[in-house]
Amino acid sequence: MVGLGTIINVAAIVIGSLIGVGLGHRLPERTRAVVTDSLGMLVLVIAALNIAALRDQDWIDEVGGSATLLIVLGSLIIGGIIGSFLRMESRLESVGGWLQGKFSRGEGSAGRARFIEGFVDASLIFCIGPLAILGALSDGLGTGIDQLALKASLDGFASIAFAASLGWGVMASAISVGIVQGLFTVVAVFAGPFLSSAMIASVTATGGVLLVGVGLRVMRIKSVAVGDMLPALIVAPILTAIIAAYIN
Repeated sequence: MVGLGTIINVAAIVIGSLIGVGLGHRLPERTRAVVTDSLGMLVLVIAALNIAALRDQDWIDEVGGSATLLIVLGSLIIGGIIGSFLRMESRLESVGGWLQGKFSRGEGSAGRARFIEGFVDASLIFCIGPLAILGALSDGLGTGIDQLALKASLDGFASIAFAASLGWGVMASAISVGIVQGLFTVVAVFAGPFLSSAMIASVTATGGVLLVGVGLRVMRIKSVAVGDMLPALIVAPILTAIIAAYIN
């Protein structure tokens, strides 16, 4: 069944979040802070692994070895400009605030901020990355849900740790995962045959840079407006196609 991988992923986040919220009340603040910092460092490691796609041979063959980094840079700049005009970061936070008002009322301003933080950060982490994109594409193409099944197990354990620190907002991120991965699955059904491995590599590398920003947010080093940069994931394969067509 097309879309089964995303359904499993959403269920894993919901179950993990329920466990995390149950554990969170029993953990002291210092322990929760350590857990959050640990997850932030792990996100940076995953980001580095994704950025390694800059050396993907298929991508280099299509655009040249010096162009891959420039494509990522151009994607981030163009995508960031588009996202800032569209106010995507603030809109994502508004969605989090609306969900908090619907499902987690009576917690005061501090509880509202914590819910929004959990929703936004978890949504960015769970929706950006090769497994989210490649897994959804594979699901839509009918070649299996193995990648999304693996992602579901990873997201399930991550949501336990995140929810223990950030609460119910992490569970709400399952909505974001369902929408984003569902869209990628639909794209794969109709446009999958036209997506080259070079385009996918460009999305992976660009997503890796965005994950660096997410890691900095999680560790509270700098509040990078990653939400405003999300259009870069669409710009990257377009730039790759344009440069490849120009060269060839």
